Amino acid sequence: MEFKILRNIENSFRQIRLFALVFALLCIGISGYTVWNSYQFAEKQRQKIYVLDNGKSLMVALSQDASINKPVEAREHIRRFHELFFTLAPDKQAIESNMKRAFYLADKSAFDYYKDLSEKGYYNRIISGNVQQRIEVDSIQCDFNQYPYLVKTFAKQFIIRSSNVTQRSLITSCLLVNSVRSDNNPQGFTIEKFGVLENKDIQVIQR
Repeated sequence: MEFKILRNIENSFRQIRLFALVFALLCIGISGYTVWNSYQFAEKQRQKIYVLDNGKSLMVALSQDASINKPVEAREHIRRFHELFFTLAPDKQAIESNMKRAFYLADKSAFDYYKDLSEKGYYNRIISGNVQQRIEVDSIQCDFNQYPYLVKTFAKQFIIRSSNVTQRSLITSCLLVNSVRSDNNPQGFTIEKFGVLENKDIQVIQR
């Protein structure tokens, strides 16, 4: 009789231990789920930006990972540099203004290329000959599998004179590195080791 009572007590302890273990695991599971759910909620809240419209109405904007837009911004940076650097008017101040804005987007290699053309009298001939120059960027190839990013640009360059229009094939290469965003450099990149691989006439149209 005493053995049966002891056995019942032992079974009761086992059941209590089992219930305690199950209860503990259940509490751990609920706590873990609560913490995870709270973290997810906090992440979603951090992606919201609250904007005041002239201090009156409150609007919600969603933030995005900057890396998603990096290829688009990189190509826009390259395109903008080429448009500033290769778009010329027969006006010294206009040329210097474009070059100054272009130099914010690149390192000394772009200035060295500009200085080389200037010493050869290229810009003086543009001014004295009343020549217009514009560029059309066809494609920009960016390799984001390595850093600094290797970039090659394919474009058409148009030299517009009173008597004819010369179309040139322009191919350039450079390295693109991350930089600080500013009003003068909104995309936050810097062009390094800029160089012209090809710049040759492909068509002359008489006017």
